[in-house]
Amino acid sequence: MRVIWLMNELGLEYELHPVDLLAGEAQREGFIALNPAAKVPVLVDGDLVLTESAAIQLYLAEKHPEAALIPDSLLDSAQMHRRIFFLVTEIEQPLWRIARHTFVYPENQRLPSDIELARQECVKMVRVLERHMEGREYIVDDRPSVADFNGAYTLD
Repeated sequence: MRVIWLMNELGLEYELHPVDLLAGEAQREGFIALNPAAKVPVLVDGDLVLTESAAIQLYLAEKHPEAALIPDSLLDSAQMHRRIFFLVTEIEQPLWRIARHTFVYPENQRLPSDIELARQECVKMVRVLERHMEGREYIVDDRPSVADFNGAYTLD
């Protein structure tokens, strides 16, 4: 959804190919050829095959500079990357742990104790982001960037 949201914001035409992960479609040979990790999303843009949603977001924003979703200054761009990596590693990963141990993994593989640990880690890191956002409208600079789209999706 993070990639779709950004493509819509950029006004891009695209062809969506849903992959039913629970039905094992990501394990099929054709999909594995695109992403050996057997995960979504996968962007195919001409000869380019790109995985990892944050990387796809950055690629699309860089490919479409007219949208101005990448900060102009190198320092602000570095801060944008920092915040995206923070969101993906420090906030999104505990959320995925909660999801895995709540409904993704088969019941016999779930670790209920990890849900509470992940929740605590996530809350702690959300507080870090909240402190950063005090007095700010956008995560970096004075206009929306890829970090804002990433953050809105992650926190939703």
